[in-house]
Amino acid sequence: MRIATWNVNSVVARLPRLVEWLEQAAPDVVCLQETKVGDDAFPCEAVKPLGYEVEHLGEGRWNGVALLSRAGFADVDRGLPGDPGFPDQATAEARTLAATCGQVRVRSVYVPNGRTPDDPHYAYKLRWLAALREAVAQDSAGSTPFALMGDFNIAPTDADVWDPAAFAGSTHVTKAERDQLAELLATGLSDVTPRIAKGNPFTYWDYRGGNFHKGMGMRIDLVLANAALTERISDAWIDREARKGKGPSDHAPVVVDLSR
Repeated sequence: MRIATWNVNSVVARLPRLVEWLEQAAPDVVCLQETKVGDDAFPCEAVKPLGYEVEHLGEGRWNGVALLSRAGFADVDRGLPGDPGFPDQATAEARTLAATCGQVRVRSVYVPNGRTPDDPHYAYKLRWLAALREAVAQDSAGSTPFALMGDFNIAPTDADVWDPAAFAGSTHVTKAERDQLAELLATGLSDVTPRIAKGNPFTYWDYRGGNFHKGMGMRIDLVLANAALTERISDAWIDREARKGKGPSDHAPVVVDLSR
């Protein structure tokens, strides 16, 4: 079984690239982030011929998460229980979606960016991560293989950014964010990605300044697996080829193969 996560940065803008990648990589289950379409506007018909059912949680212009599955869906969980919401915002943002697909449970997450450490969005990010920890604790400690996958907007260590000095005073690398990530891992999860690529672990490169070709990236797209899933991992990699060419997302997919 092959599972994957990819921040597509607009499913409409990236649809030809997404369909091509699905045909080539042939994942059984995919977690998508930043779909940027309304709740019922996901282009399901484009992926249906490839055998995918779709669950989508969207809000329009921003955010949005989806699950694509060729193994069916059960126990779908839309949104984040206990979502703190951003102050003065009428509805919760579309940032997480979970389901059981065959014998594996997955949760797609798009963690708030945080903007800057002195911005209200940063405090919201920390509250949201705390709520996420409570939401996944049971799945993390359970016997069903479980993967928490997506764009966490956190680089776990200084080795996960191209130049730690360039991020001084910025989000994604602060102690408070990394502490929240550590709390997530403490529920019974392990970070799969370090076992992947040696020498270039990055999953995100800003469009500006030719950062991808200069190797100026970050590892912020993560697969966190519980023990039941970790013991089944046979291979894993970052698909950097999907970041190349015309009109790519600024993120690369992370792919994990599981033995049956």
